[in-house]
Amino acid sequence: MSQVTDMGQATDAPLLSEAAFIAGFHAIGEERYHHKHPFHVLMHEGKLTRGHFQAWALNRYYYQSRIPIKDAAILARSEDPAFRLAWRKRILDHDGDGVKPGGIEKWLRLVEATGLSRDQALLGEGILPATRYAVQAYVDFVSTRSHLEAVASSLTEMFSKKLITLRMDRLRQYYPWLSSGLDYFTGRLTQAPEDADFALNWVVQHARTREDQDKSHAALRAKCDILWAQLDALYFAYVQPAWPPPGAFRPSAEALSA
Repeated sequence: MSQVTDMGQATDAPLLSEAAFIAGFHAIGEERYHHKHPFHVLMHEGKLTRGHFQAWALNRYYYQSRIPIKDAAILARSEDPAFRLAWRKRILDHDGDGVKPGGIEKWLRLVEATGLSRDQALLGEGILPATRYAVQAYVDFVSTRSHLEAVASSLTEMFSKKLITLRMDRLRQYYPWLSSGLDYFTGRLTQAPEDADFALNWVVQHARTREDQDKSHAALRAKCDILWAQLDALYFAYVQPAWPPPGAFRPSAEALSA
């Protein structure tokens, strides 16, 4: 089958083997996942201030709050009851089940551990404009691209356990004052790998052509770009140099030096 590259040139590309297809996802993660972003590097080296964490927790909450909306959009596009049954678990993981708190509530506790109020996060006060654009881009992506691409975009979860394990270790080491807000990460150590295994198996099963495979890889790259863009916004607004745009959260002088 004749394929079209990103440069618009036609090429004949054979179907990748299952092993090569999966290896492509791992290569994308190693190159593009946000574990290498300078903001995360500073976090894991113990070089962020309380103000940096406040900005991160506040902006990341906006992303967390849209995850169930994103997952509901993916679920609604499927006509397969088995898929919907498996995927709706993600919504419960983040929204909670009415008895146990979900990921959103746990993230609000992390916001509070940084010294901010949960109301500030809930109201979206001080969110960077780039955060809003990046997060909405993700919701739009899963709503408008093919169902296969929407599911493939979730495969950043293949790499999250390693990052979360490192993050929890370094947060406890360098930022003990955050210890009361780490429950979110504890839950994701098991939830994310389970979700990733299901999504990867589904994508491998449903990517039946080389075009499907290429679009699946491109979807993961797009998701990595969205995560990276959110950290870019934080880094250039609060770290180097610190110039939060009008209306954005501004840490106190004391928090910037703490």
